[in-house]
This record gives sequence, structure tokens and C-alpha cells, in this order.
Amino acid sequence: SIPDVLKTLKIQPQNYAASTGRKFLAGSDLLKSFSPITGSEIAATRLAGEADYESVIKTAETAFLQWRQVPAPKRGEVVAAMGRRFREMKEPLGALVSAEMGKSLQEGMGEVQEMIDICDFAVGLSRQLYGLTMHSERPEHRMYEQWHPLGVVGIITAFNFPVAVWAWNAMIAMVCGDVTVWKPSEKTPLTAVACFNIIQDVLVDYAVPEGVVNLLIGDSTVGEKLSRDLRVPLVSATGSVRMGKKVGEAVGARLGRTILELGGNNALILTENADLDLAIPTIVFGAVGTAGQRCTATRRLLIHDSVYEKVKTSLLKAYAGLRIGSPLDDKNHMGPLIDQEAVAGMQKALRTALEQGGKVLYGGEVLTGAGFDSGCYVRPALVEARNEMGIVQEETFAPILYLIRFSGDVNAAIYLQNNVRQGLSSAIFTREMREAEQFLSAWGSDCGIANVNLGTSGAEIGGAFGGEKETGGGRESGSDAWKGYMRRQTNTI
Repeated sequence: SIPDVLKTLKIQPQNYAASTGRKFLAGSDLLKSFSPITGSEIAATRLAGEADYESVIKTAETAFLQWRQVPAPKRGEVVAAMGRRFREMKEPLGALVSAEMGKSLQEGMGEVQEMIDICDFAVGLSRQLYGLTMHSERPEHRMYEQWHPLGVVGIITAFNFPVAVWAWNAMIAMVCGDVTVWKPSEKTPLTAVACFNIIQDVLVDYAVPEGVVNLLIGDSTVGEKLSRDLRVPLVSATGSVRMGKKVGEAVGARLGRTILELGGNNALILTENADLDLAIPTIVFGAVGTAGQRCTATRRLLIHDSVYEKVKTSLLKAYAGLRIGSPLDDKNHMGPLIDQEAVAGMQKALRTALEQGGKVLYGGEVLTGAGFDSGCYVRPALVEARNEMGIVQEETFAPILYLIRFSGDVNAAIYLQNNVRQGLSSAIFTREMREAEQFLSAWGSDCGIANVNLGTSGAEIGGAFGGEKETGGGRESGSDAWKGYMRRQTNTI
């Protein structure tokens, strides 16, 4: 039960607004957290005020002076201990993610597993923060480069992955020698509080300075403060393009750094050579999983003329068999949207699609009756559309899949895929190697992620995650994304 989960995670209602790792600050106004599963209040936190903000930032500044002197492998030991604690608390934290955000229990557990995985990755990284040596053109000189921590890193996260994206940033930043200030979504504050409760013992046991990891619960004004604050050299922000532009402008105006992970309008290409038995389940999962509330969700399906009718028939059959209901019941395939505002946004998008010449083939209805009391449940929609339609050019954070025909060779599909403002994830299904290679070439997909015979969602932490164009150009998680949290220094001796 949710009360048992809250008790296990040591969440006492109405007591939290901010944290410096060692202690929580009381804050001011209440912020109630509602579950989209039932519509009922889970618990309330408090909003951080101006005094809380200043206290956190000043504590973080002081902590950085100490933390940057700790050897990176020792910082890695702290992250390893945090990973062990997340593993121990995977079940209750995953359940809280599901209850507060509305994703399935399996997906909630999977998100916590991503936290564990990124801790493991960061521990290894703590011994691999490599620079380069270079030959100088001058006699009796040598050159090399090294990487130093930046300082205070602001982390602004979205509701759809309420804990994993924080861990992607925070664990990498910690081994790099930075300190972090986390502003979670105001729609999912309880999971953030739970994370800080879980790691508190680790911070004490390893004598981590107060202020190495920090939390600020608040609305968009907190994010705006972080963006404008000269004491925060890097802001990593995940969310909508609209939000990202504001953050980018504010940080850019003071010549700070950003890592922006913004909207996705992801396309999956089905060529005439696609293995449809493999593709159809992948498409459904990509479009319907997390109720379409993933930045990597499949939103556009580009289908070759020769297989269009067969694909449409298969999808209609698959969608008719979907079970919608509480994500805590593993028999259900799709849970609710985050809130009624998201439901209204989906309804508006469907009306616009009709006005612009689209055709709703299936779904879109708001579900009512027993089990749907929150008003956040919808039937996922299949819509015949054209790629140039205005609504198709936008990202709607809901389970709407646009079916778009194309004819000709794979270049025609790649053109349609790239002809949107966003550039996060992309995929192609084909058994023809030349089509796959074309898709992956420099003149193929223009997205940060390009998959072959795999869906648009489900990124692994080992690779750098992020996209191009209006997606922001940032990279998080694996590969050499760690360099974004450090400053490069070239040394000549």
C-alpha cells in the first residue's frame, strides 16, 4: 500500500522543501502531490522560499571547495554505496514512482534500475577521467590536457522520469568533483524526497560534506533562479522545448553552460523490406508505453505504400486488445496520463489533427466509470496524417501515433523523418542492409539516436543520451558525456 511505501521511505508529509543532504529545510507553502491513478492526494511537501534557495546555494558553494579535493576514486566509492542503497530500496521506490507518476510498476522498477546502473557506470568512470598527452612544437616542452570539476551544477528534471534523469546527471557530476542542486518537477516531489532519504545514511557514513547533493522543491521560479545564478556554471534541464528555450536564454545571457534534453518527435520507418512480425509489437510499445509520455516515444510511423494497409490492420487489432487501467495491475498495458491538463492537451491535438485533414482511426476517448475516477485515463489514438501537418510537426506528450504513407526508396522516408524541428530519436525496420546503412550515414537520420530493427525508446545508460535541433543538443549518461560536467585545461611545461 502507498502508506506503507511512504513509511518505508521515511516520508513524513508536509515536512520538506529543500535538503542539503544532511538536513531538510522546512520551506513555506504546501505542495500537494496527487496520484494520476486514483486522483487522490498521496502526501504534501512544501515549496522552497528565497531563504531556502540562498541557504542551499551557499552550502553547495562551500561543499565544492572540499569535494573537488577528494580523489575521484574515493568519490566513486560514495556513488557505489548510493547504488547499493538504491538496490536495497528498489521495490518501495519503484512503487512510489509508479504511484506518483502513473507509469506501470514494472516501468517504475526499471527506472530505479537505471539509477543503479548509472551508479555502477559512474564508479568505473571515477578511474577513467582521462586527458591526452601531446607533442609540443617547441624543444624541451611537453603538453597535456586535464579535466577539472566545474562547481555547482543545477539539475532540472521532468515528471516522466522523476528519479532516473537526476541520477544520470548527479552520479556523473559527483565523480567529476562537482556538487549538484536538484529541482524536480513539482508534479513528482515525493520521489525526490525519497531519494534523499535513501542516500542520507551514505552521506553520513562516508563523511560527505554537507551540500554535495542538494534538493530544492518548487515551481518554475526555482528553475529560473538556477538559470540566472552566476554561482551555477552549468544547468542541465530536461523538459519541453518552451522551457528549454527559457533556460538556454537565461544561462546563455550570463555565458554559462547548459545540457538541454528537450522535446522529441520521433519517427519509426517501415520500409517494404521490414520484418512486420518484429516491428508491430515494438511500435505499440514505443507509442503506448508510459502512456506516450516518454521523450523517446514513437510519435510518427512512416510506412511504405506496399505494406501500409497490412500495417494499419495489424495496429488496429493490437490497439483493440490493449488493457487500460491502474498501472499497479500488471495485466494492464497502459496507465493514466500525468494529470487532466495532459488529457486536455491530447484532446486539443486530436481536434487540430481533424481540422488539418487527419483521420482518427482508433481511440482518443477519455475513459470514465469505475477505475477511471481520476479523469486521467484515455484510449491511445491512431491517426492517419501527413508529415507536413502543423500538429504533426509538434510534440504532443500523449499516446497519439500518426500513420504517414511514403512511396519511393528509403531516402523519401528519411527526408520525412528529418523534416521536423526536433531531433531526439529515430528508428528503421528493414532486412535490407543498404537501407540500414543509408539510415545511419551522415546523410541519413539527423537525430541523436538512430536504431535499426529496434524501437525509438529504451536507451541504455552506456551510450550518450540526447538529440539535435530543438531537442537541445545536450548529452547525458554514458560514453564521454562526463566531459560536459568538467572544464578542460591544456598544460604546457
